[in-house]
Amino acid sequence: MKINSEYQIREMAGEHVIVRPGRLGVDMTRVISLNDTSLFLWNELHDREFTAEDAAQLLTGNYKVDAATALRDAEAWCRKLVESGLAK
Repeated sequence: MKINSEYQIREMAGEHVIVRPGRLGVDMTRVISLNDTSLFLWNELHDREFTAEDAAQLLTGNYKVDAATALRDAEAWCRKLVESGLAK
């Protein structure tokens, strides 16, 4: 899968949110906030093709989490990206 390059991360009021810049500015009708872990994955994976296994590998390499938990969480994160239209 790959994150849709039309979406960008912006910091607003101390939170990191995903926005889609439009012709007249940023479309604020739908804002998605990211926690620190989601922001880490987004930043690491946004410019390339990846799988849930790739995301899980990043999680185990950077957080104290076992491989099974990392894979479960990575699969859920990837599903949310697809459901939200943020990745294909």
